[in-house]
Amino acid sequence: MKIGLNGSVLDASEAVISVYDHGFLYGMGLFETFRTYGGIPYLLDRHMSRLHAGCEQLGIRYQPDLEQIKGWVNELLAVNGLKDGYVRLTVSAGEAELGLPTGDYEKPNVLMLVKVLPPVNDEVHMRGRELRLLNTRRNTPEGDVRYKSLHYMNNIIAKREMLASQASAGAEGLMLNREGWLAEGIVSNLFFVKDNVIFTPAISTGILPGITRERVLELAGGAGYRTEEGLYSWESLQDADEIWLTNSIQELVPVTKLSDASGKITVVSEGVAGALTRLLLTEYRQTTSVE
Repeated sequence: MKIGLNGSVLDASEAVISVYDHGFLYGMGLFETFRTYGGIPYLLDRHMSRLHAGCEQLGIRYQPDLEQIKGWVNELLAVNGLKDGYVRLTVSAGEAELGLPTGDYEKPNVLMLVKVLPPVNDEVHMRGRELRLLNTRRNTPEGDVRYKSLHYMNNIIAKREMLASQASAGAEGLMLNREGWLAEGIVSNLFFVKDNVIFTPAISTGILPGITRERVLELAGGAGYRTEEGLYSWESLQDADEIWLTNSIQELVPVTKLSDASGKITVVSEGVAGALTRLLLTEYRQTTSVE
């Protein structure tokens, strides 16, 4: 596998980052995951704006160059024999002395990885997935807003809980925040519909302000639907007409079954993706072909 490191392309076995890198020592770093359509990274400007904002907050001197990143993505896809792919761009703080930083990080390490996109069978996709309520609570962000930081322990603990559960294959785990409000999935944002109104947890719950989440809110508003961001309970989700999840790799993922640790099962939208879910997924995919 070929990977990208600081603008170059090399074998993964040749990539070396110092043990003094503060990304390794203290988790000081951020990443973005996105995918390509026809070799073009989708919503790259938004991903890089979020990444840059996080780097500024952490004092990591990194200014994304969109054209350079596009070229790097295309080169990596080509050398790995991929037309399209799952892309992860990581910015690690870089090498510094042992101990907490005394200034900004001037020489970050930038790593790019690509892999094959997960296969999608739309017939199976529209049957939806199970969403499992977890005991693991969403932790509070390290700063005012959650970024995709290298501090991923909360998500991994949630994933381990999912692996130990009786949830079906492919199920996603759902975390509440410390106050008990709906937050987000392990790797996804949450939406639900009731009486033709689209709801999603507010950023104040501590969730990641997802790029796909933002795009779906725009598409829903443009299609004339009322959207609301707020504080919602598990019970409100059980009463929903439709539910879906979003992330940049899987787009919109219908949820057709809810479960909790007690074994209680709630079937959503008669076990298939609802009409609004299908509409917005179609709208979303149409935008990927023109932007």
